Amino acid sequence: MLLLQQMTILFIYMLLGYIACRLGKLDAHTGKQISWLVLNIANPAMILSSAVNGDGEIRGSQLLLTVLIAAVIYAALLLLAQVVPVIIGIPEKERCFYRLMTVFNNIGFMGFPVISAIYGSSALLYAAIFTLPYNLLFYTYGVRMVKGDTAEKEPLRLSNLLNTGILASILATVLYLTQVPTPAFFKTTVQGLSNLTAPLSMMVIGMSLANIHIKELFLDLRMLLFAAVKLVIIPLIGTALIRCFVSNEILCGVCMIILATPAGSMTAMLAQQYQGSGETVSRGVALTTILSVITIPLVSALLF
Repeated sequence: MLLLQQMTILFIYMLLGYIACRLGKLDAHTGKQISWLVLNIANPAMILSSAVNGDGEIRGSQLLLTVLIAAVIYAALLLLAQVVPVIIGIPEKERCFYRLMTVFNNIGFMGFPVISAIYGSSALLYAAIFTLPYNLLFYTYGVRMVKGDTAEKEPLRLSNLLNTGILASILATVLYLTQVPTPAFFKTTVQGLSNLTAPLSMMVIGMSLANIHIKELFLDLRMLLFAAVKLVIIPLIGTALIRCFVSNEILCGVCMIILATPAGSMTAMLAQQYQGSGETVSRGVALTTILSVITIPLVSALLF
């Protein structure tokens, strides 16, 4: 019930962004500016807040376990990305887009706010670990997918991997494990900035839906089938398997939300950059985002 309430709140934030954009009060340029604010200030602050303001205790062994689980999850998603588009009959020329959407979820804009709201700020330490392989794969596998097998390989730049989210995740882990004392003003500052993440990120998602014909999304049967696999089947089976080996319910819950979040908005930007058109991915991001408001509470209710 608590998760349903939190998803309802996030949906309201998303709806406000959608309405503001449809009324012409906000536009795509504003959305890019807000996205920069969330990605580079608010979200990193929320990660840091999990280390300095967290009320739980996570042992080093649990963090190492999370690293192992994150590696296994992304290895499984990479395998599924090769299989799922073929099974649901996606045309060859569009399979790369579905592979992107299978592997890369909206961890930052939706996953982190939901995890923080449901499990508390300390659970974000678990979630932060997932950003490390996510970014590594995004700038290697992700770029490779949209450029094609015959395209020249994109050079792996350290500047791409060491973004503010990664740096905040590393710093948060170090601060937590070393228990370095932090001044009160720092704790208050990062807590205040972290509170911006949920409303602003969901408003950006809502703004991105404003120029999409939502009714048409629900007429694409292949996309609907993909959404069912991504939002329901994968998180159900994946989390059930994790629970067979992991007794930490918070860690299992974090894994469930990581798996159940919709396709990441960054995938559409990647497709736009290298393919010149991100329409397929944008439609997938929009559909999975809308449906996730219902499917995340549903999956949670079935598992916990």
